[in-house]
Amino acid sequence: MEPLTRDDDTRTWRGKFTPIPDWFISGWHLEFFRWNQRRGVLADLEALPWKEPECVQVMLHDEDDDVFGMWMFQDGELVEVEIPRTKRIHHPPSYEGDILRPGTLWRTDSPKVQGLTGHAPEHEQNPRLSW
Repeated sequence: MEPLTRDDDTRTWRGKFTPIPDWFISGWHLEFFRWNQRRGVLADLEALPWKEPECVQVMLHDEDDDVFGMWMFQDGELVEVEIPRTKRIHHPPSYEGDILRPGTLWRTDSPKVQGLTGHAPEHEQNPRLSW
């Protein structure tokens, strides 16, 4: 994680990871203030030389999400893992400029999810591109 613990103006995203204090396992966090300030963070995490990539878990939470999404390595890349009773909703338009919006992650048993329909076309439903 060391390369991502310092500011670097050459990255596509801004900020740096800091350790989560007093955690019983190793953990890091980073906060983005706007969803479009994080593009490229998954690619930079993938590029690190993980000793045990199968143990890496990345939790991402957009300001409009109900819950955190879980990302884990599968075939060498970080992919979102489906969590029971959740659904990622993609509202058209899903693009802002040339950046694909990630959609929002909702609990399907939440009263707030009622009436959330209208998915964007399938080719616009890859939330990974915005991370």
